[in-house]
Amino acid sequence: MSLQQYVPGTAFFISELYEYLEGLGNYHQSEAITAAIPKVNNSPMRPPLDLKTEKLSGSAFVGPRSLAVHTWVYRVRPSVIHGKHVPFRHDSESGNPTKGTNLTPDSKLWEKFPLQQASDWFSQRLIGATGDPALKSGLSTWAYNINKGMDTNTAFASLDGEALIVPQLGALDITTELGKLLVRAGEIAVIPRGLRYRVQLVNGIPSRGFISELYQGHYRLPELGIMGTSGAANVRDFQIPSAYFDGQIVEKDGYRIATTLENKWRIISRLNYKLFACEQDHTPFDIAGWHGTLYPYKYDLGKFDYLANVHFGHKDPSAHTVLTAQTYGKTPNTAVVDFIIFGKRHEAALDTHRLPWYHRNTMNEFSYAIWTGRPPTDESEIIGFPGVFSAGAVAAHGPSDEEYRALQEVEGMKPVLTMDGPLTIAMFETECPLYFTDWAMEMARENRAVEMRGIAE
Repeated sequence: MSLQQYVPGTAFFISELYEYLEGLGNYHQSEAITAAIPKVNNSPMRPPLDLKTEKLSGSAFVGPRSLAVHTWVYRVRPSVIHGKHVPFRHDSESGNPTKGTNLTPDSKLWEKFPLQQASDWFSQRLIGATGDPALKSGLSTWAYNINKGMDTNTAFASLDGEALIVPQLGALDITTELGKLLVRAGEIAVIPRGLRYRVQLVNGIPSRGFISELYQGHYRLPELGIMGTSGAANVRDFQIPSAYFDGQIVEKDGYRIATTLENKWRIISRLNYKLFACEQDHTPFDIAGWHGTLYPYKYDLGKFDYLANVHFGHKDPSAHTVLTAQTYGKTPNTAVVDFIIFGKRHEAALDTHRLPWYHRNTMNEFSYAIWTGRPPTDESEIIGFPGVFSAGAVAAHGPSDEEYRALQEVEGMKPVLTMDGPLTIAMFETECPLYFTDWAMEMARENRAVEMRGIAE
């Protein structure tokens, strides 16, 4: 008798397009052209294939080795060859957003999160922020809603921070300087600060989602503590792109030379929230090989290994942390931001309410839904989607009276498989409250006063 094996992971409706390296935090090496990376000497006088040596530094040179991230790349033309930067779309809220100034002690609910008419990657809208990118402190939260890819020969880079991209619907086909990523709803991607990339849609299917742009440090895996050596988001399940080279090899004077066509490219950069554009006469995707520890990566949220209460009680949501960014120099193990998910898992605690307790949290919560199935023609077909909920630091929040009482009627002695479907809940949990933009505040509804009536009755 054969037994069917259960393989954790999301059932994506879009098939994978690329092959990847595996293991977050590993020192990786990848060549799009064989022998493109020099042996031993990172910066030889004459690199292979007449390539140029360039280094991407993501941390201080003399920082602790365990926290250092950098990558050596070997490319046809160095990145320094480009024209002057000029303002880009500064007449719009996407290109020159008004910084958030709104703080409130009330929780906020966006029953629908309408964005502007769907457009391209540069039409992201700023929801809120804390800190300052110029001081490398804090982070910002953005929403995107796109129905077309970037224009031909156009790429983007954020000079402000490291981007955690979370698609809610659809998928993104991302070409980075270090390789290609297919990022579907149910997956996340992290793009290092300053790395250039290009975003296209898959089969023309629109995509929407949220971005947490981190201004200090890097997203990392949380410590496991008494969990031991495995669990939560496992190292080996993170995927890193293989090198991609937009060029060709030619013979010149008996030598093999890597070269690219001379085409006009436009690079859009974000600095201090504002967009700027410059032009260059070559592709930014001319890296024939790279090695190092600073790279983009993606992760399938369906592979998260949950820690569960199997006797009684309700664990803290920190047990659901996928990635974290630490606030060094403050209270130990305090995070600038934690990325947390609530997906498919068993709840087996005895005589324990399935919903979390009513809460006043020292952290700020920004929660939303991810739909991993095929996007419906009408988003209203998905109950509670694409609603967003935010509770500021120490702002009281919790389930509605209807939700609370309904689950009190459920027999509390049997294990329950919850979130067994295409819906996952995700959260950006931040140390400091977000200063919301006027745009975000105008659409929000004050704390759920109507639903909360009757709790004490």
